[in-house]
Amino acid sequence: SVKCTSNTCCTLAPLLRKIAAQKQQIEKSVQALKHQQAEFAAITQSMNEGLLVVDAAGKVLTINQSAQRILGIAASPDTPLPLLELSRNLVLEEAVKAATAGRRTEHVLALNGRQYRLLASPSGPAESVQGAVLLLMDDTENLQAEQTRREFSANVSHELKTPLTSISGYAEIIRDGLVQPQDIPAFAGKIYDESARLMALVNDIIKLSRLDERQAPAAREPVDLFHMAGQTAAALQTQADDKSIALAVTGAETTIPGVPAILSEVLFNLVDNAIRYTQPGGQVQVAVGREGPQAFIRVADTGIGIPPEHQPHIFERFYRVDKSHARESGGTGLGLSIVKRGALFHGGRVEASSQPGHGSTFTVWLPAGTDA
Repeated sequence: SVKCTSNTCCTLAPLLRKIAAQKQQIEKSVQALKHQQAEFAAITQSMNEGLLVVDAAGKVLTINQSAQRILGIAASPDTPLPLLELSRNLVLEEAVKAATAGRRTEHVLALNGRQYRLLASPSGPAESVQGAVLLLMDDTENLQAEQTRREFSANVSHELKTPLTSISGYAEIIRDGLVQPQDIPAFAGKIYDESARLMALVNDIIKLSRLDERQAPAAREPVDLFHMAGQTAAALQTQADDKSIALAVTGAETTIPGVPAILSEVLFNLVDNAIRYTQPGGQVQVAVGREGPQAFIRVADTGIGIPPEHQPHIFERFYRVDKSHARESGGTGLGLSIVKRGALFHGGRVEASSQPGHGSTFTVWLPAGTDA
């Protein structure tokens, strides 16, 4: 307390106490702001998303480490600098201009082989924009998946149209009486073949879609890959005999935790593919075993092989090295895609090696688990 010794002191005492109280309040407010600023910095620096805050003039007020990494900025500027000086990206510049003008925009930003979704929003009330907040989110996988879905839909439409056109054409000719009676069985056979091809394609599309959407059965049980390989070979033996192809299975009991239906599809597609692309009199060898913590299924053939320029694409959907041969053999173009997705479903992978004119080898590696 202040003890008055004069009239002047007594007059100033309340003012001095008020100033002291205001000083304490200001110090508390400053400390609270510093604490909030530290919390904000800690949160933004730990974000995977890139965050930038710019003022109305487009100068960077805040930029976190993720944004620096994404945009290739060495360090956060000590003083506010125009964003264009830090990153000369036209999409980024347009987003800032729109946001500081009061418009919220969304863009796709391509940087260093990755694709980012850029959200730019005005900061402050609409009538008095004080700056902009920009958020950069790595959306590469989602955008690629979206592109794959679009391409898949376009390919499916094309692939379905071909057999349907054939079926419709043959049926129309028969309906209009343009076929001699003795030729009707041949035309009906073509309709049947195209219908079978259409059904095979639809079934493969359904299988692949279920694997993509993780709708396949998730319950796992012990599966003996060697026994399953023997069953697959037996099911395809007639197809191999028709081409005088020697089909053999080697290995030993190899049990892994898996989904039998999916693993059966993997094996069937690999062996079926090998037989389709092996010339009469050739060989298809199926080997099953284990190397360390992994089990393997290896299918080797003496077929036509795959040119090196095509090998990176063989697991893409509907990709065919030789379209004319694929059509003659009745393949849907989805077999190897199903193999890859089936392996990934089990946490495994598939490898391929091939030499034109000398055959191909496909190896599926699968975690052996505790049941091996």
